[in-house]
Amino acid sequence: MEYTISFQNPLDHFVDIRLTCPSQDRRSVDFLLPAWRPGRYELANYAQNIRNFKSEDAQGQPLSSNKVSRNKWRVFPKANSRTLVISYRYYAYQPDAGGSLLDDRQLYLNFINCLLYVEERLHLPCSVNLKIAKNFRIACGLPGSKKFRLEAKDYYQLVDSPLLASPHLKHWKFRQSGIQVNLWFMGSHRLTKSKVLKDFKAFIRTQVDTMGSFPEEDFHFLLQVPPNKIYHGVEHANSTVIALGPGTELHKSRYIDFLGVSSHEFFHCWNVIKIRPRELLPYDFQREVYFDTGFIAEGITTYYGDLFLVRSKVFDLKQYFRELNTLFKRHFENEGRHYASLVDSSRDLWVDGYTQGAPGRKVSIYTKGALISLMLDLTIRKCTFNKGSLDDVMRLLWENFGKKSQGYSLTDFEKLCERVAGQSLGSFFRNFVYGTDPLEKELDYLLSYVGCQLRKVPSKQLSKKIFGFRTTKQEQELKVLQVAPGSPAYGKLSIGDVIVAVNGKKPKHKLNQLIDSAYSLRLDIRRQGRKVSCTLPRAKDRYFSQFRIEKLDRVTAAQKASFKKWLGASFG
Repeated sequence: MEYTISFQNPLDHFVDIRLTCPSQDRRSVDFLLPAWRPGRYELANYAQNIRNFKSEDAQGQPLSSNKVSRNKWRVFPKANSRTLVISYRYYAYQPDAGGSLLDDRQLYLNFINCLLYVEERLHLPCSVNLKIAKNFRIACGLPGSKKFRLEAKDYYQLVDSPLLASPHLKHWKFRQSGIQVNLWFMGSHRLTKSKVLKDFKAFIRTQVDTMGSFPEEDFHFLLQVPPNKIYHGVEHANSTVIALGPGTELHKSRYIDFLGVSSHEFFHCWNVIKIRPRELLPYDFQREVYFDTGFIAEGITTYYGDLFLVRSKVFDLKQYFRELNTLFKRHFENEGRHYASLVDSSRDLWVDGYTQGAPGRKVSIYTKGALISLMLDLTIRKCTFNKGSLDDVMRLLWENFGKKSQGYSLTDFEKLCERVAGQSLGSFFRNFVYGTDPLEKELDYLLSYVGCQLRKVPSKQLSKKIFGFRTTKQEQELKVLQVAPGSPAYGKLSIGDVIVAVNGKKPKHKLNQLIDSAYSLRLDIRRQGRKVSCTLPRAKDRYFSQFRIEKLDRVTAAQKASFKKWLGASFG
């Protein structure tokens, strides 16, 4: 399969793609475009970006073809046709980590968005010829990028190797733990090279030391740094695309995010790229692939992304606790924790896993998955008196499944956890993975093993704490985002209500200032074009309480030792 990629006018955002392949002496050949991409387990409609589909033989003679489904084209070779030439234009104007973008500064392609394939030729070699200006620099995990010709052993490798090409690319590189690491920047930033390389070397060394070996010889961070606000990362075989902005804040307020998403995506090289759920081996690009273990692929990676940063001394304890508290806030404000298990929510990725969806319908496999990983790690450490941990489970997954290219099941994962713990963990999985038992009590109990506690803290926002509703500011309007069941707001406010006035005053300032010591709230609301008013009495109960990790005041030497084993840092 040989692809040629070029473009005419970068400002119309259309990429010209030409595919040449044998006809295989068949009466018809089907060309398909993937219906989804790894790392995003929902159906996508990439085919909507294709136009000007044309099929010819090697001599340029037109061949008959038709479109048989939304992402499948059927071509009918002539009797003497030995080679098929397919050409089309792809509209590349999605500037995030999973899309493709052509403009006057860059050609950025996730090949899975735009390259057609033939089912029977998935395992055969592929090549990509780039017909672009000589002053373009090429960033890609595939070999041969310097010669503007990329080589892949098969289609799977090809579409797991995004391309970033531009004359404006900046390149930083270093070696760490035997790996050639490349940072490619597209966009302006004020990062300090010495600091970035020091921090990246530290967390990469810690990850490789923990896992024992790295799957690849090199790795590429493809960094899209736009002037607008964005946060998105996508994992690939020996690379990742990270879209993070605004670039002016990358060295300041967004530096923690920069480190966090980079560590997260790097750990994906093991967890999900190589250590893969059995349902995803091999990838079936044409249909939904339901699996129970999304929380392992994403939740464990979320947990370890920050854990490696504190273990490598890139994060201090205050920063790490802040990240844990963010996870606690996201989880405990989600009513879905009462109704949906991690297993159900893993399957429901394909339904609405990346959108808010119906209130309280699901939990996040990233957020709750990370908390379950924390609990599982501490459980194993407690069972083994710190002789075992979740680290051992991940190494066993790497040795027994990842290195052998064998997929694992949830049962396999549970058995490995029990093997390391030295005892049954059936009740843990039954209650917290398959079930919806509250985490608070068990989490607080486990944190005490490392000299910490889970403390319940009332919300500082009076609208949340006393009246039971959360708001968000959108387009200069104050909108209701969530209503707590059983609160004064329940049955009187709706998600999406726009609060026009609070006790007769426009909510230009913080709600706390308007509410203060008010005995009740008189709210004027705009609801779907209608004007509505309601009164909320002040409640004695407290809603939307937050949970925070804190060190215990009095700890034993054993607790301090366990803390250090866990985080690699002294208790202090």
